[in-house]
Amino acid sequence: MAPPPLQGITVVSLEHAIAAPLCTRQLAELGARVIKIERRETGDFARYYDSRVKGQSSHFIWTNRSKLSLTLDIKHADSNEIMQRLLTKADVLVQNLAPGATTKSGLGFTQLHAQFPRLIVCNISGYGKAGPYQGKKAYDLLVQAEAGFLSITGTQDNMAKSGISIADIAAGTQAHAAILAALIQRGRTGTGSEITISMLEAMIEWMGFPLYYSYQGAPAPLRSGTDHASIYPYGAFTCSDQQVIMLGLQNEREWQTFCAEILQQPELAADARFHNNAARSTNREILRTKIATRLNKLTFEQIAAHLDRVQIAYARVNDMQAVWKHPQLLALQRFIEFETPAGPVSGLRPPGSDSSFEPTIGPVPAVGEHTRAVLVELGFDAVEIEGFYRDGVV
Repeated sequence: MAPPPLQGITVVSLEHAIAAPLCTRQLAELGARVIKIERRETGDFARYYDSRVKGQSSHFIWTNRSKLSLTLDIKHADSNEIMQRLLTKADVLVQNLAPGATTKSGLGFTQLHAQFPRLIVCNISGYGKAGPYQGKKAYDLLVQAEAGFLSITGTQDNMAKSGISIADIAAGTQAHAAILAALIQRGRTGTGSEITISMLEAMIEWMGFPLYYSYQGAPAPLRSGTDHASIYPYGAFTCSDQQVIMLGLQNEREWQTFCAEILQQPELAADARFHNNAARSTNREILRTKIATRLNKLTFEQIAAHLDRVQIAYARVNDMQAVWKHPQLLALQRFIEFETPAGPVSGLRPPGSDSSFEPTIGPVPAVGEHTRAVLVELGFDAVEIEGFYRDGVV
């Protein structure tokens, strides 16, 4: 097999929480060498969100394998020489610190570009580098609210947040793609660039459907629980064995088949209240009762067998334990084991398998685990390194 595509690329990351760490973990597993800069002694605060993975944080284990950890107080005057040597060797600098923190420390793009013209600088923020929200603190749930996500998610009576850090994930994923594009661009021009990605912009990109659905003042999609806001039937129903099945009908052919073969009421397909998707969506409460009456008489496996036979999509509503044992993931051999400071844990291979190379999967680092080794690589001698530790630089 060929070496991974980012082998030879070095990424330095001033990162915490989720967005930047998720971005850099993906770069690391494409072969980049990622040096994660953490606070002295305590490290990334995401290390302490919970203790669910052998006493370690679930968020941190998820987003930080395959990296090196270097502790550094970038506010300390003596940290400048360390950062200079790091950036001399770096291809990419990623940061999601508080607004203005890197500029105050001399690490803004304008300050760095003249000295390191090939360096790509990726700034991930909550709300962007200008405008009235520039300096506002931004946490995932707050950005979900600002992006309009909460207004369309939940039930008619109660809005609901995403069960995952969706705004962070959106920003981290799009930062990852933007960095790959910037590396290609640098290969053509020989010059680095500045990437700015805000959680708000990234999240609103994912809000394209409700934004266009509400175009020019049109009513927004209603909060519809597990139903699709504009396609019906497309949502959850309870079976006779109390399992929940998620139906997904997409076209009129499937609707006609569903009426005839599953509901055993072929006449419903021609009923004016249900004859097309717009009508079914408008009259969904009436139709919900008719579907539930039939499905409540059948077990999950019985309904699934009928749906498989007629090629209509459905899904089982799995809990987390079922996902760990998902037969499709097992068949695809997606689960692997990797090391953490508390011992080996199971996890998933990166998505997007490429036949030409294997992903670079490494351990989750302890706080500052690689500080001394990295400093040696940068050319500092033992006396200088001990001084850095003594003076609280690293």
